[in-house]
Amino acid sequence: MIDPILTVRDLTVTFPDDNGGLEALDGATFSVYPQEFVCLLGPSGSGKSTLLRILAGLLAPTSGTFTYIAGPPRIGMVFQQANLMPWRTVRENITLPLELEGVPALEADRRAEDLIDLVGLQGFEHTWPRDLSGGMAQRVAIARALVHDPDILLLDEPFGSLDALTRERMWAELSHVWQVRRKTVLMVTHSIGESLFLADRVLVMSQRPGRIKLDLAVDLPRPRADEMRYTAAFGKLARQLKDAIGFPTGIGSDSRSVLDTRY
Repeated sequence: MIDPILTVRDLTVTFPDDNGGLEALDGATFSVYPQEFVCLLGPSGSGKSTLLRILAGLLAPTSGTFTYIAGPPRIGMVFQQANLMPWRTVRENITLPLELEGVPALEADRRAEDLIDLVGLQGFEHTWPRDLSGGMAQRVAIARALVHDPDILLLDEPFGSLDALTRERMWAELSHVWQVRRKTVLMVTHSIGESLFLADRVLVMSQRPGRIKLDLAVDLPRPRADEMRYTAAFGKLARQLKDAIGFPTGIGSDSRSVLDTRY
């Protein structure tokens, strides 16, 4: 039996305030296995991003534990905003982590070139961030997170600021990148459609304080094409996620601020 790459046990976070503390997470428990693509799905304020920041080492939990089985991992992280250095070109942004690690320039350029090809940025190597579309900027951010060959990739709503058409195009791009590189991925999303298109498993989080309400295996074949979103199997899984979240009957597209239900 394969051992998990990450084990989270009873993770709790309380932020101090004037009312005795704001409890963001309450006993979150789950495991992630090598080469899995796992999505964290839940309403705003359920602690998804807080959980990701703990796993990245950016925030300490109040109680509970998280363990990377093979020891301290190499982590790649992508946020909702690309956060590119405006004075560095596409290639220079991608190679930044390698420069900080002291990797020789020729090796850094070779790795960057491989990722530029993988994420479809050929011809834009010397472009400045100001001249990139939102989708292209996020491709650069994903390539930068992958360039140092991380053990786990943490994605915090990487497509949340993109328009709907670009966002759906990026699902296919990210799915292709995962198929090629097979990295372990833990991704925060508000979108049921996004989670089912990308993930092997979806972890549904409760309203604050966040805990895992459902661990749903996504048994849809790969590679996944856009047409799959209109199948009965996809719709059945989407209904299970909606039921776990506890959506009121009749909630519509104007609910996107809470959770994107489109599929």
